Amino acid sequence: QVQLVESGGGLVQAGGSLRLSCVASGRTFSSSAMGWFRQAPGKEREFVAAIDWRGRSPFYVDSVKGRFTISRDNDKNTVYLQMNNLKPEDTAVYYCGRYSGSYSMGDISSWGQGTQVTVSS
Repeated sequence: QVQLVESGGGLVQAGGSLRLSCVASGRTFSSSAMGWFRQAPGKEREFVAAIDWRGRSPFYVDSVKGRFTISRDNDKNTVYLQMNNLKPEDTAVYYCGRYSGSYSMGDISSWGQGTQVTVSS
């Protein structure tokens, strides 16, 4: 079972940047697609970005395209989310997840505990 630990969240002003990290334990990280998700208060968890096991073919939800970048370092068992030009609507708890099949939230087999991102206006 892969365990995931996120870090890097915090409070930032609108227009600022944060870099989230998600460190994985276990041998299956380097062969797994990974994703970032977020959940704002009173809302359902939503997809943000995903990347395949090779670090290629990243894709994003439309609302973050051009502002967020997902990447990974398989030698460090870590996936990153660089977030630039943050907006108040980006405020949420951010989670990383490991895909075990398709790029469907239902196929996430492991979740981290989440890291809070708060963007002030």
